[in-house]
Amino acid sequence: MSDTKVLRLVKKSEGGLPEKAFTAKAVARAEPKPAPAPAIRPAPQPRPQKQQKPRERESPKLSREQMLQIFGTMYRSRRLDDKEIQMKGQNRIFFQISGAGHEAILVAAGMCLKPGHDWFYPYYRDRALCLQLGMTPLEMLLSSVGAEADPNSHGRQMPSHWGHRKLNIVSQSSPTGTQLLQAVGCAEAGYRVKLIKDLKRRIKKFHNDEVVYVSLGDGTTSEGEFWEALNTACNLKLPVVFLVEDNGYAISVPVEVQTAGGDVSRLVKGFPNLFVQRCDGTDPLESLATMRRAVENCRRNRGPSFVHAKVIRPYSHSLSDDEKLYRADEERTSDAERDPIKRFGARLIDEGVIDQDGLQKLKDEIDQEVNDAADAALASAQPATDTATAFVYSPDVDPTSTDFDTEEKVELSGNPGTMVDLINRCLHTEMKRDPRVVVFGEDVADCSREKSLDKVKGKGGVFKVTANLQREFGSARAFNSPLAEANIVGRAIGMATRGMKPVVEIQFFDYIWPAMHQIRNELALMRWRSANEFSAPVVMRVPVGGYLKGGAVYHSQSGVSTFTQIPGLRVVYPSNALDANGLLRTSIRCDDPVLFLEHKHLYRQAYNKSPYPGDEFMVPFGKAKTVREGTDLSIITYGALVQRSLVAAKEADKQGISVEIIDLRTLSPYDWNAVAESVKKTSRVIVAHEDSLSWGYGAEIAARISNELFEYLDAPVRRVAALDTFVAYAPQLEDAILPQSVDVLAAINELHRY
Repeated sequence: MSDTKVLRLVKKSEGGLPEKAFTAKAVARAEPKPAPAPAIRPAPQPRPQKQQKPRERESPKLSREQMLQIFGTMYRSRRLDDKEIQMKGQNRIFFQISGAGHEAILVAAGMCLKPGHDWFYPYYRDRALCLQLGMTPLEMLLSSVGAEADPNSHGRQMPSHWGHRKLNIVSQSSPTGTQLLQAVGCAEAGYRVKLIKDLKRRIKKFHNDEVVYVSLGDGTTSEGEFWEALNTACNLKLPVVFLVEDNGYAISVPVEVQTAGGDVSRLVKGFPNLFVQRCDGTDPLESLATMRRAVENCRRNRGPSFVHAKVIRPYSHSLSDDEKLYRADEERTSDAERDPIKRFGARLIDEGVIDQDGLQKLKDEIDQEVNDAADAALASAQPATDTATAFVYSPDVDPTSTDFDTEEKVELSGNPGTMVDLINRCLHTEMKRDPRVVVFGEDVADCSREKSLDKVKGKGGVFKVTANLQREFGSARAFNSPLAEANIVGRAIGMATRGMKPVVEIQFFDYIWPAMHQIRNELALMRWRSANEFSAPVVMRVPVGGYLKGGAVYHSQSGVSTFTQIPGLRVVYPSNALDANGLLRTSIRCDDPVLFLEHKHLYRQAYNKSPYPGDEFMVPFGKAKTVREGTDLSIITYGALVQRSLVAAKEADKQGISVEIIDLRTLSPYDWNAVAESVKKTSRVIVAHEDSLSWGYGAEIAARISNELFEYLDAPVRRVAALDTFVAYAPQLEDAILPQSVDVLAAINELHRY
C-alpha cells in the first residue's frame, strides 16, 4: 500500500482524528474531549480546562508499518495478559495483574520516549509501555514463572513489577505511589548535574534532554506522596511526565469516591509550571499526539507535564479480585465498547490499512510468539535456594572490612571538638572529596534566600550540624527541602539510583514515620528486589533520643528496633565525637543505605569531645569498642547509656565489682564476637539501652546470648531499659521513665549477688 493511500485512510473518525495526514501538528489542533461519565456514577463530568496552545511543529507521518506496529504491540500486550491468566488457572504461575484496557496510551508513551536515554518509573499496568521500549514477551513471562533469568527481579518480585537496567526502567515495587518521589529525585539528579561543577563526569548515562516518565492509576492520586511529588517537580521545573491512567477504579472504589469532583486534572491545574493534558487513552492516535506534546514540553525544560488519560479496565483488578461483585453489567458492557484492541483493529480494516485476513494473520503470528515465549519461560531454571540472601547488601563494598578500619593509625590534632563539631567537619571534608555528595533536609541550609546569606549568621540545621555547608559548597549541594519526610527520602532514593550520594537529614527521629514506606519498602529493598541491578546508597542522619529536659513525647523517642529488623539497612549509633566522625565517613563511603543516629543529648557533652582524627579516619561497621575492661560482669550498650554505664561501673568498682563495658557503636550489623568474648570472660551480662524494655533492641542480644552462650553464664541475662511507656515532659517523670545510672548500678549489684 502506498503512503498516499495510508494518509487518506487516517481520516476523521470516532476518535476525533483530523482528515489530513496524521502528524503532531494536525492532531494538536483540537484538545481531546473527555469521555462522558457512565450514568451510574454520581460525580458530574467537569468541563475541559483551557490549555495554552503548544507551538505547532511538523512530525514524521505514520506509515502503514507504524500503524500496524501500534496494533501489534497493543495486541501482544493483551495476549500476554491472557496467557498469564491461562497459566495461573493451570497453577503454573502464582499471581497475575493485567494492563488490559491501558494499551493505547502506553504504546503512545513508549513511542515518544527513548529507552536507555530517558528514565522510567512505571506501575504494574504498564506492560504495553515496556514492550514498546524493548522488553520481550519472554522477559515478561520469565517474571511470571519466577525464573532466575527474569531481568525484572530475577524471580524475587511478582509479575508486572517492571525493571530493566538496559532500558532504564527502574525497579518497581508494590506500594502505590512510592515511585513518584523517586522519579522526581531521578529528574532532580539531572537538574543538579547541570548546576554542580565536576558532577557530569561522575554521573553516568546523563543527557541534557532526558525525560523521566512516571505513571500511576487514578487511585494513587489520593496518596500524599503524589502531591508531594507534584509540588517538588513544579517547584524545580523538573522534566517529569506524570501519566495518570484513569480507568475509573482503585480496585473496587470508583473515582468519584477517591477524588473530589471525580477529576484529578481539574485539581492539579493550579500548580505552576505544570503542563496539563487530557486524552482518550483508548485511542492510540489521540494518545500519541498528547504524549508528544507532553514529552516535548519536558525536553524543552519548560517544567513537568501531566497527562490525564481516560482508559478502561476490561478485566478485574487482578486475579484476586472479581469486579462483577461491584460493577454493573451495563457499565462493563459500555467499557467493552471502548476496548482499544477492538476499536483500533476495526479502524485498520475499515480504512483499508489491512484486511481481515491480514489482521488475523498478524494476530496468529503474535499468538504463536507468546505461546513459544511461555514454553521457553516454563523451561527456565528457578533461582538457586542458596541465593536467597544475595544482594541484601552491596557485594562490592564491605563497610565491615579492614578497608574501613583506620583506628590504629589515627593521629589526633587540634582542640577537642564536640560531636556536632566532628560530624560537621566530616560533612565538609566528604563534600569536598566527592562532588556527588549533596546534603538536604528541613532547615539544613544556612539561608535559602541567597541574597540574604551575607546578612545573616545562617541556620545550618536546628542543632547547627550542617552549618556553613551551603556557604562553602553552594545551594546546589546543600539545600532545604519541604517539610515532608517522605519527600526527603524518596527524592534521595531517585538521586542515589542515578549515582549521586545524598546525605539527608530527618530533623527528629520522632517524625521519621511519614517516610517509613520509602525506607522499609524502597530504600532497604532496592538492591535485593532487583538482584543488584539497582541500588540506593542513601545516608539518613537522624537526631534521636531523650534526656533533654523538655523533649517530651515527640522529641525523645528511641525506637531503633523498628529499623534494625529491616534487612538491607545499616543502623549506626555513635556515643562520642570521635566515633561519630569515623562512622559517618564510613557511612558516606559505603555502598549501602545507612540510618545514622545522632543522640541529641550527646551533641555537646564535654565528656565525649575529641581532637580531629584526620580526613581519612574511618570506623568499620560491626566493630564494637571496649570502653572499660572488667572481670566480674559485662554491660553491652550503646548511645547515651555508655556514659551512664561508665558512671555506674565506677560506683560498682568502689564495692569491689569489676565491670566491663562494650559500646556496640553499630546496631546493624553488631559485633557478636566482641559480645561473646566478653560474656565468656565475665559469665554475667547486662544489656542496657534507651529503647523500651519490651521488644526493645536488647531483647535480640539477650536472646542470642541465652541461646548461644548459655553454658558460659553464671546468672540470667539482665536488661536495663526504658519503661514501656512514652517520655514525659516533666523532668521527674522523664527521669523515672528513662534508664539512669542508678538503675544500671542496681542491676550490677543484683546480678553480682546472684
